[in-house]
Amino acid sequence: MAQLFQRLAPHLLLLTEVFVVITTGFLIFWSQWRSPANAHAPRPGVLERAFGRLAKQRRLAVLAVGGGVIVARIALIPILGIPEPRWHDEYSFLLAADTFAHGRLTNPTHPMWMHFETFHVLQQPTYMSMYPPGQGLVLALGQLLGHPWIGQLLITGAMASAICWMLQAWVPPSWALLGAVLAGLRIGILSYWMNSYFCGSLAAFGGALVLGALPRIMRQARLRDSALMGVGLAVLANTRPYEGVVFSLPIAAALLLWTATQCRVRAAAVWTRTVLPLTLILAVSAVATGYYFWRVSGDPFVMPYQVDRSTYAVAPYFIWQLMRPEPFYRHDVMRRFYLGFEVQDYEAGRSALGLLRRVLSKIPHSWQLYAGPMLTVPLLALPCIFRDRKMRFPLVLAGVMAIGVVIEVWTAAHYIAPATCLFFLLLVQCMRHLRWWRWNGRWLGAAWVRAVPMMCVGMILLRVFAVATGTRMEPNWPRGNLQRAAMLKVLDEAPGLHLVMVRYAADHGPNEEWVYNRADIDGAKVVWARAMGPQQDAELLRYFQGRHVWTLCPDDPNPELHSDGGSH
Repeated sequence: MAQLFQRLAPHLLLLTEVFVVITTGFLIFWSQWRSPANAHAPRPGVLERAFGRLAKQRRLAVLAVGGGVIVARIALIPILGIPEPRWHDEYSFLLAADTFAHGRLTNPTHPMWMHFETFHVLQQPTYMSMYPPGQGLVLALGQLLGHPWIGQLLITGAMASAICWMLQAWVPPSWALLGAVLAGLRIGILSYWMNSYFCGSLAAFGGALVLGALPRIMRQARLRDSALMGVGLAVLANTRPYEGVVFSLPIAAALLLWTATQCRVRAAAVWTRTVLPLTLILAVSAVATGYYFWRVSGDPFVMPYQVDRSTYAVAPYFIWQLMRPEPFYRHDVMRRFYLGFEVQDYEAGRSALGLLRRVLSKIPHSWQLYAGPMLTVPLLALPCIFRDRKMRFPLVLAGVMAIGVVIEVWTAAHYIAPATCLFFLLLVQCMRHLRWWRWNGRWLGAAWVRAVPMMCVGMILLRVFAVATGTRMEPNWPRGNLQRAAMLKVLDEAPGLHLVMVRYAADHGPNEEWVYNRADIDGAKVVWARAMGPQQDAELLRYFQGRHVWTLCPDDPNPELHSDGGSH
């Protein structure tokens, strides 16, 4: 039995959700079977009528759904805590946040930079995150408010509000609010988007602004909607540039076609309210982004991402590209990451069979985040929406996004964040069709539509109850590298300045990285550095003379900080 539980443990949360869905389906079938057949659709109850009244107040609905996500997660802090960073990307985003929060666009290369080399962080020509600035700016706002995670909290609430606003342009108000509520429940409270520092919510926010502005512009060509689309495009360009382009190109094509063929709005109004505002906002965004690139990489047309990949990576980003020559690595852990993990993953998808396996492997992770078993049942109505004229463009957009994702070597669920709003638009339309499904005079579809949000709420309550009672259903809360965070807290509270020399074992997993630092390394109370050998380490110790030196071996069974007995 213990061995069976150990095998099922990584999938226990998913299995629990499957059980909830099956049980709910059985209860719906049983209750409908025992009730008499009804030729008329079920009438809305008290809660549904109140929900509908709120939905009709569009602005209030937009604010309510986002505020609800924020309030719900704040209320859960005593149980779930505040996340700590764990993955390479998170530490890189936090470096950008710390840099921006101190009023700088980048940092000078440190004299001892070889000891601080780490993943997804530039050391030359400047010391900065390799990623676009969007995520760092959001976390910087949070840092200025007291903690970087506050920025993640706020942008996730804003994402839910933006999805509600987007849906209001495509479906009736009640369905728009329902879709936004499902987005908040599914990815806004307990998902890794809220409980990490990846900032997928920011790209989803930008995508919602763009897709929500499109039909509004086509109907009225208002300046406000054009400005919101421009802001959304700027957000996508500075968060997920590639996926943002793939998402935006069909929308740009649709907008250009409308500009050339529409007769509802005067041509002068189209130019003054749509074309010129969009052009101005995008031009300002391009100049600002180019200036940022110039400060970080030294070239306004070279992304920091390109500098980092050309410095360390061998495997390319797209499947048709060839591998680059092997660079010089100073640290074995980085060599094993770029020449081992990345190259193996790239080569595994070079054949037709390998490409198929890669495509199939990408689906479960994204499916589990966005849909899961609970939202999969409504998606069974997907064939029905192919007949909906209004859904033709969203379906084409979904197809373009799918093709764009397939040709990437690596894809995580937050990579396709710009299309989050698109998923919930298609989901809501499926639920609108599902509502009219009947079997033997019983309205099973309507009952299931009512059950979906209740199942989502119930699953959240079940997970929170499991955490509060110590029942093991999923990885521990709060999320992140808690060992590193605990050591950092101890050193922050200890007197004096500290230098931690990190020594990895030969079999250390390259995804478990500990060497990350603040933007101002010399001014940081705790500095994390790689041990590189007696001669080079002695030079580092001379540079940080006066700091208390600690040695850390993260691969030990119980990692601890070991003092060498004094300051250097």
